[in-house]
Amino acid sequence: MDLSLLPAAGRPPAHARARRWRPGLAGGTLHSEIFAPGNEGSGAAVALALALDAAAADDARSLLWVQDKAALRLTGRPYRPGLPTTLHSRVIHVAAATPEDALFALEEGLRCRDLAGVIGEIVGNPRALDFTASRRLALAAERHGIPLFLVRPDAARDLSAARMRWQVRAAPSPPPRWNPQAPGQPAWRAELFRARAHPPGEWILLHDEKTGLDARPAAASDQAEVRAAGL
Repeated sequence: MDLSLLPAAGRPPAHARARRWRPGLAGGTLHSEIFAPGNEGSGAAVALALALDAAAADDARSLLWVQDKAALRLTGRPYRPGLPTTLHSRVIHVAAATPEDALFALEEGLRCRDLAGVIGEIVGNPRALDFTASRRLALAAERHGIPLFLVRPDAARDLSAARMRWQVRAAPSPPPRWNPQAPGQPAWRAELFRARAHPPGEWILLHDEKTGLDARPAAASDQAEVRAAGL
């Protein structure tokens, strides 16, 4: 049940809603912004995890991934062999020369119903990405029903029409189940600092190729880490 549909008087407390709500596309939110340090690549990773979670498992449509020139220099192109196997032939990559070109490609992608989702990477706070541009993207995503995840590496939190706005950074991976020496699952700490239908909160996000996106309240994860350390 979508908690945003409950009358205000009958809603659980904000802290209870934060515990029960699961990050993703709940409530039909189709335009999310993700802020992250540019040297980590965390924003793009979270955007990909959310995009995969948004697309149904049997959805064979492609994902459009748009980067401006600054994003290409900062985070590099998507590495296809490193993507989940279901995406090796489904990612359409666009290298845009300018933020204006990237915004044009994103808006055109949102009008294409043959796409499962759109990911964009635009570095910093270019003049072209103002409130009007973000509103155009939000309206296009909602009009055509295509999820958009706009990654903002090294950007300040400016005005935006995005329905959800996240600040993310890398988080320690949980230890592997069978081999403690092996690399752990990718993990990110995600703070939801603005959303229309949900309270702010922090989650630990993990993505598994087989089970999809797993979101755990950060407070509970922190307590588990303390107990595991015997503190």
